[in-house]
Amino acid sequence: MEYDFLKQKRIMLVDDEQALLDMLVYILNKEGYQNIYTAKTVNEAMTLATSINPEIAVLDVMLPDGSGFSLMEHLKQIGDFPIVFLTARGEEEDKFKGLGLGADDYIVKPFLPKELTLRIGAILRRSYKNENPLVNLQASVIDFERAEVTKKGTVIPLTAKEHDLLLTLYKNAGRIVTIDALCQAAWGDNPFGYENSLMAHIRRIREKIEDSPSKPVSLVTIKGLGYKLIVEGK
Repeated sequence: MEYDFLKQKRIMLVDDEQALLDMLVYILNKEGYQNIYTAKTVNEAMTLATSINPEIAVLDVMLPDGSGFSLMEHLKQIGDFPIVFLTARGEEEDKFKGLGLGADDYIVKPFLPKELTLRIGAILRRSYKNENPLVNLQASVIDFERAEVTKKGTVIPLTAKEHDLLLTLYKNAGRIVTIDALCQAAWGDNPFGYENSLMAHIRRIREKIEDSPSKPVSLVTIKGLGYKLIVEGK
């Protein structure tokens, strides 16, 4: 099966109804989306966004501690990622306000599950169409779309966790990524206690991408802080 790069995008859902959040997670999981995070308030969403750096956010307009519109303005200061409003407020004035602030879409409840996934898929394709999934390292090439590494003519598959870790490192290429951030990327909302597992995954990744895994030049350790991915030409 062809590896769908877009299905790995980090999706943040913000709504104060837990039943709706559970349904959205189920719908998106069923379509193959794997990295889904949820929040129920503006404050929770801001903390979560700072932690995971979402690649698309789906927001309700009415939240217990503020407006989805104001939340969107704050999120735009964190990163330039697409935002969709999913709300029961179907008034034209609200729709125009959301789109006028820069939202990528505005979906009114109730909605068809297929409509939601099609719209999210279309926005992701449009927003990340120029993203190059081929990454050149000194001894190998990573193909994120196919979850493969090519080294000396040999194609080596990546596991899901290895892909998540490498993608997080690539998005921060040349910069230190902390151990906590990597654990969060691979193991989700409760990353504590995975440090040993992370070290084991890093070791296996180096075996796949490095010419000499014991003397890494592409995935280097920054003692006491975390790791850094060195990408050729970047």
